[in-house]
Amino acid sequence: MNEKYVAQDIEKKWQAYWLEHNTFKTDYDESKEKYYVLEMFPYPSGNLHMGHVRNYSIGDVVARFKKMKGFNVLHPMGWDAFGMPAENAAIKHGIAPSKWTYENIANMKRQQQELGLSYDWDREVATCKEDYYRWTQWLFQQFYKKGLAYKKEAKVNWCEHCHTVLANEQVIDGLCWRCDNKVEKKDLKQWFLKITDYADRLLNDLDKLDHWPERVKTMQKNWIGRSEGAQFAFEIPEINKNIEVYTTRVDTIYGVSYIVLAPEHPYVEELIANKPNKAELDAFIHKVRNLNEIDRTSTDVEKEGLFTGAYAKHPMTGKDIPIWIANYVLVDYGTGAVMGSPAHDERDNKFARKYNLPILPVVQNEDNNLTFDEWQTEAHEDGILINSEEYNGMPSAEAREAIIKNLEERGIGRKMVNYRLRDWLISRQRYWGVPIPVVYCDKCGEQLVPEEELPVRLPEDVTFDAGAISPLATSENFVKTTCPKCGGEARREIDTMDTFIDSSWYFLRYTDARNDKEAFNKKLADYWMDVDQYIGGIEHAILHLLYSRFFVKVVHDLGLVSYDEPFKGLLTQGMVLKEGSKMSKSKGNVVSPEEIVAKYGADTARLFILFAAPVERDLDWSDEGVEGSYRFLNRVWRIVDAYQELAKAGHSEKLSKDEFALRRELHRVIKKVTEDLDGKFNFNTAISSIMELVNAMYQFKDSHDTVQADLGHELVEKLLLMLAPFTPHITEELWHEVGKTGSIHQQDWPIYEEAALVIDEVEIAVQVNGKVRDKMTIPVDMPKADLEAQALALDRVKEFTDGKTVAKVIIIPNKIVNIVVKKLVE
Repeated sequence: MNEKYVAQDIEKKWQAYWLEHNTFKTDYDESKEKYYVLEMFPYPSGNLHMGHVRNYSIGDVVARFKKMKGFNVLHPMGWDAFGMPAENAAIKHGIAPSKWTYENIANMKRQQQELGLSYDWDREVATCKEDYYRWTQWLFQQFYKKGLAYKKEAKVNWCEHCHTVLANEQVIDGLCWRCDNKVEKKDLKQWFLKITDYADRLLNDLDKLDHWPERVKTMQKNWIGRSEGAQFAFEIPEINKNIEVYTTRVDTIYGVSYIVLAPEHPYVEELIANKPNKAELDAFIHKVRNLNEIDRTSTDVEKEGLFTGAYAKHPMTGKDIPIWIANYVLVDYGTGAVMGSPAHDERDNKFARKYNLPILPVVQNEDNNLTFDEWQTEAHEDGILINSEEYNGMPSAEAREAIIKNLEERGIGRKMVNYRLRDWLISRQRYWGVPIPVVYCDKCGEQLVPEEELPVRLPEDVTFDAGAISPLATSENFVKTTCPKCGGEARREIDTMDTFIDSSWYFLRYTDARNDKEAFNKKLADYWMDVDQYIGGIEHAILHLLYSRFFVKVVHDLGLVSYDEPFKGLLTQGMVLKEGSKMSKSKGNVVSPEEIVAKYGADTARLFILFAAPVERDLDWSDEGVEGSYRFLNRVWRIVDAYQELAKAGHSEKLSKDEFALRRELHRVIKKVTEDLDGKFNFNTAISSIMELVNAMYQFKDSHDTVQADLGHELVEKLLLMLAPFTPHITEELWHEVGKTGSIHQQDWPIYEEAALVIDEVEIAVQVNGKVRDKMTIPVDMPKADLEAQALALDRVKEFTDGKTVAKVIIIPNKIVNIVVKKLVE
């Protein structure tokens, strides 16, 4: 055995061995219980960062541990390879997006392999490859046939200078990322998926997800935003139309002192047509239309509005209510109109005070001591109705039912369930994405491309001209086609799909990645799915996870799979920080995984990142911590060699007292590490326990020249087996160095022995009047009378009891003897 631990030589050797021997290849085997562990696949940006290393190291420990526990483990990897950065790079550097993407994939795959990750690379997918996006297009067609994909007019970001549509990400501070000219909103026809049809199931089925973080489920609940309320109409005599509003607090209807419309509301133009301040109103509308939704709805943004000069009739009192337009109301959220009840809503209150609108209290608390001179949080809560005609004195809940009944009887309102969730806009006016498999015929209209003609391939003869609505529009060969129905001239759809589509089903493709006849085989998908453990950042808690859940529910309803949730367990690991901040090039605090691996080896990088903090918390990078992990692996290297020598010189007789204690420590650690890994992610405490075992082995070695032979071999074998999921290379090397055959990663996980944990003797403290004066090692079942006599006979105890009266002896079994004494009275 080499005296020195040289990580880089060992790691290259075993990475090549695992690849050559398909050590981590996984096949369908219904005789075994399956376990599917998956880390979120990366965008191939070019290089791994430490967040990747943490994510993949966590998943790798789980995969290796479960395999050693006898599970048939699926642990795949691939690439979320479509998207805007590749297109930007193509424009900037004059290279094809595919070239940029595949070069990045090759580099990041090499980096992953250098980390020793146990992926089944035979299942690798890249969403930009035809053998993947063919099935993305096929799935879109199934959604379309089920009535879940449709096209309608929607607002997009438009740069008049470049004459093109921009994604939200391409709008920087309201300006085009290409030309720095102002971006406006424009109505264009866009493709949507009807995720709202699944809103209730997406909400209710969160209750099934027992192994998800509660905060993630709460975030999804809030995003779906289910609420129960009432929708009713305000009549506008001036234009002979009704404005619909939705509210969860119809009990505050008598407190309505104004109505607010979104500037884009279809009635606004008609309302302001002849108003003297129309120019001012038009300018305000233009300004607000070009703000993004986040800015308009943020609680930090100043609420601004203008009076339209028009009035609506209050449905309960018949009074005239002024109609305003404001920046905080969105046309595609709810009805695009909001009733203002400023005494009982904080946002309405601020708006009313700013523009001197009436504040009418209509709900009082039970103590009748709520004042309305300034905003109080309690004013938002349910209470007893006041100033509300026949509903005075009613509790809010009762009043809501009564008022809704009144509105329904008059035919101007109804009870309604509303959602914050909106249908998923999937159109992207970009090149590097999945072409939408639809053609348009002047005679036959909108037509799906026949399934046998899939995939609709991305053309290579595109240009990224500023004047094109989509780069696909610049390829005449792509755009011009024939109608699949009549055979006449037709045009292809020139939008591509949102890349969230690609990542909403990739975990299904992994179950049958090389299938060229179908997206995946149902038998294989049903065996492997659902994913037992999904691992990724909290930033994906809403959109990616929600879209994936939606996809699986639709795929289930199509009869393609037997389950309707994709991920049984979810772990959202913390970020890797440096000096308290997220690593970023702009802050100059980036630590390169490649540099760490080159200097210390992958095992050190993995060990540090798993040991330095609990997985759910942020981890602050520490160069000293990395050094410490490297030193520990050197200690493991030396102790394995030392125990080989101790065992050679050792005996085969019964264990000595010290050997028995060392074996007990070994089995204590096996028990602790197993508990920390089995259904948990307590990697840091598991590693800490292994470190304690190594320390105990060193302490024994330093005071003994030999060790009982079987114990010596057991210590080395089980130490390496426990370390194997964390540090796969060094353990593989040492496994073979001590004469073992086969890969350590194909061995069974060690099982602790209860008998080995039994303690025959225990050390206890002996106190006199509460102060420790001595210690004793005694049998655990020693009778109390014998224990008391032995304690009183100790020389150190006699020093404090001689000449005094023993008042009583308090015994806490196997822990403490406390002798209470008093001075003799002469």
